Amino acid sequence: MSKSDIKALSFEAALEELEGIVRKIESGDAPLEEAITLYERGAALKAHCEAKLKSAREKVEKIMLDENGAPKATAASFD
Repeated sequence: MSKSDIKALSFEAALEELEGIVRKIESGDAPLEEAITLYERGAALKAHCEAKLKSAREKVEKIMLDENGAPKATAASFD
């Protein structure tokens, strides 16, 4: 898998892969070169997850409540 394929991952899939990388690095079972490669991929996955969370947070912030307390979207699009 390359860094470009990370963009296609859902938040959940990226987080699951990131957790697996952390476990493998923490176990000490990976040789140095593999650990470096895993660390680099983990950093890219972390950035992807952070971007997904930021996007979700921005979408949630666009939701407002109407006078009856029901959620309504603002005029801005959700892209």
